[in-house]
Amino acid sequence: MKNQQELPKTYEAKGVEATIYERWESAGTFKPKPAADAKQKPFVIALPPPNATGTLHLGHATMLAIQDIMVRYHRLKGDATLWIPGTDHAAIATQNVVEKQLWKEEKKTRHDVGRDELLRRIDAFVKESQGTIRAQFRRMGASLDWSHERFTLDETLNRCVRMVFKMLYDDKLIYRGNRIVNWCTRCQTTLADDEVEYKEEKVPFYNFTFGPFSIGTVRPETKLGDKYVVVHPDDKRYTKYHGFKGMIPWINGEVEMNVITDEAADPEMGSGAMTITPQHSFVDFEIAGRHKLEIKENLIGMDGKLTPAAGEFAGLEVREARKKFVEMLDEKKLIEKIDEDYIHNVSVCYRCGTPVEPLISKQWFVDVNKKIARLHNKSLREQALEVVGNGDIKILPENFSKIYKHWMNNLHDWCISRQIWYGHRIPVWYKLANGKAGGSEAEEIYVGIEPPEGNGWEQDPDTLDTWFSSSMWTFSTLLASSVKTATLQDWMKKSPDFKTFHPTSVLETGYDILFFWVARMILMTTYAVDQIPFRTVYLHGLVRDKLGRKMSKSLGNGIDPVEMIEEYGADAVRLSLVIGTTPGNDIRLYEEKIATYRNFVNKLWNISRYILMSTTPTEVAPTPTTLADEWILYRFDELKREVEDHIKAYRFSAAGEALYDFTWNKLADWYVEFSKIEKNKDAILRHLLKQLLVLWHPFTPFVTEHIWSLLDKKEQLITSPWPDTPTQEQLDADYDKRHQAIVSIEEIQLVTRMVRDHKQKLGAGIEYTIVTQGWKRFADQNQLLSRLATIHYSDVEPDNGVVVNALGDISIYAVGDVTIDTTKLEQERQETKTQIERLEALLGNKEFTQKAPKALVAKEEERLKTAKERLEKLSQH
Repeated sequence: MKNQQELPKTYEAKGVEATIYERWESAGTFKPKPAADAKQKPFVIALPPPNATGTLHLGHATMLAIQDIMVRYHRLKGDATLWIPGTDHAAIATQNVVEKQLWKEEKKTRHDVGRDELLRRIDAFVKESQGTIRAQFRRMGASLDWSHERFTLDETLNRCVRMVFKMLYDDKLIYRGNRIVNWCTRCQTTLADDEVEYKEEKVPFYNFTFGPFSIGTVRPETKLGDKYVVVHPDDKRYTKYHGFKGMIPWINGEVEMNVITDEAADPEMGSGAMTITPQHSFVDFEIAGRHKLEIKENLIGMDGKLTPAAGEFAGLEVREARKKFVEMLDEKKLIEKIDEDYIHNVSVCYRCGTPVEPLISKQWFVDVNKKIARLHNKSLREQALEVVGNGDIKILPENFSKIYKHWMNNLHDWCISRQIWYGHRIPVWYKLANGKAGGSEAEEIYVGIEPPEGNGWEQDPDTLDTWFSSSMWTFSTLLASSVKTATLQDWMKKSPDFKTFHPTSVLETGYDILFFWVARMILMTTYAVDQIPFRTVYLHGLVRDKLGRKMSKSLGNGIDPVEMIEEYGADAVRLSLVIGTTPGNDIRLYEEKIATYRNFVNKLWNISRYILMSTTPTEVAPTPTTLADEWILYRFDELKREVEDHIKAYRFSAAGEALYDFTWNKLADWYVEFSKIEKNKDAILRHLLKQLLVLWHPFTPFVTEHIWSLLDKKEQLITSPWPDTPTQEQLDADYDKRHQAIVSIEEIQLVTRMVRDHKQKLGAGIEYTIVTQGWKRFADQNQLLSRLATIHYSDVEPDNGVVVNALGDISIYAVGDVTIDTTKLEQERQETKTQIERLEALLGNKEFTQKAPKALVAKEEERLKTAKERLEKLSQH
């Protein structure tokens, strides 16, 4: 047992966090242990792998804080718990970083050093970056099983990727064809939809004459070869033109114009008529496909310059061509008007900021609409919709299920090839009949897990979309690296981890990648392994600043979580990212908020310090002997039930708020004070401390583990058992038994607060009389009340007193030179009215009353009743 001098009044996180994490890790506490209940399913999370390029940012910190709460809770509950760490090779981003370094330091391009040398440099960069990421995740206290760490470019995962590619190819779900893609002219590769960002720009909007139609566009240079005009079939203005074909004047003489009808045309937008350029617009490409229209060659090439198909504009940069084309339209008097202040969302590459060009390119695609026998005559898209629609996978918050379904219903074939060197090489080889290799005119194609035998084969130079490999994250990470087999099904059967831990329990990630990653995981896993990847998807919001703005370098409002951990400790950072937040909603974070939770962590430390220093270890059961004992033990049992219900329902903020309220407002403010008066509370105080540390541990692992070590416990807190939690029926029965104690103590608390509040308003020299039937119940606690002021008790009103507060049958009279501040009285009335309105709105919400625990609803109903009684008394003055 340590003495008081050895325990400082201020908790210093910096001095203990690294040591505690090392102790956890060296003891193997992060590895899954056999479940206490053999029938209980393991709890498994595959950490969404951060890009191997970066460092810890607030999105990662949020993800780690929320997931670690779940993982630590289930570990304490005795479940076999596995949290799989890993990193994503993030091909485009990673190669881009290294290419920039190469140019900056040596003024060389990737072509100057060659593929092998560039990949060697990227590998070295990734290994260094991964070390940084691991260290930062440890700083957050993430209890990841590092023995299960994976990398999306590991050999085991690479073999899995090749297997699944071949499966898809054999099922005719992968094909190579000419389709429209997002193309970055700087990175020289296709981009996934999520790799395209949008920025607002003020650009000219051009209206020009095309036969009898007025056409609007911000990109007139793409209209060089247009000949199809599209109108809505129900737009009566253009009924007479349906199916029209004819010659119209254009920049170099006449061209043929064809009018077609399609619902893609919006009668409310501009003139309601549009020309289409299928080579350079996703919408136009779809329209052309529906109407089986001829699609000409690209007007804009992969280098960002106009192609020979653009005639006299060939070789010009896009902006140059635009300027020249508009001049020619103007000369022909075809320009109607130009809006110079039009605000347009320009699509740009997320890495280099170059405007993205939609263009036709020969790429590898996954067919999401082809029905196959493996999926019981369903398509990939239909299967992914079904498992969410039938409840096999639950998405939180529920409104994102509708967004998911909308996206999946509009899903297009997935372009999976990338024209970069880093990543999973496409497992396709080509050979010409004469033995020469070549990807475009090859007469022989081989798709396989291993390279083909014989000479003359050349592998496809492209790599796979990063999302293709990461879509297999939940199952590829559980395959045994030692097993060498020809089929994925056989591999799964021979992999103990896969059989034990798949499907995983929860995928926790940001809502911004619901479509780009979550949907693809569902798509690929249900196809490849005939299982769902996870049972629940929990989506957290984006982290914003105090004003709700996106954090950015330009605004200077960014927060470095590592710096915050260094200054305030990991526990404070974790609390600031969890408490006050709900799934699917953005999080506001600022340094003052983190500092506030640092103060709370210190409060928890000081409560513990008081108990450790003022009590002695005891094996005596916590038996109540006073009303205060009865009250705190009931409220603590209630807390355990509430916290467990909230965590099970993924209401992590509500669980944290309940713990915060009990710790500060019940234990610290009241029971500790009662203990200074009533004494002999060692057994109860130590019982409360031990179990409260366990409840807090998932949220604040470092400070709780440190305090736990001061209790002379042999085992670490991280592997201790979760306290027994009473059922709601047991709580109800206990409440009936302890009702008088609970009501009495909470009345005393209420009276104390009212006296304290009005003493501050009225000043010293005032005595108070508490008027109520059964006033002796307050007199029994006079030691506590007398600390505030001189208190008298009566069941009749004093002759010379003024009511300063009232609630129910309790009235508090100030006796002496009292002047009532009517302004403050009115302020109290308004505050009480506001509270009533908020509670009535809450209890009028069926989502809350039907889904929240009955005890919580009852508590809010009681608060409403109390508030109404308070307003009635205040309105009498």
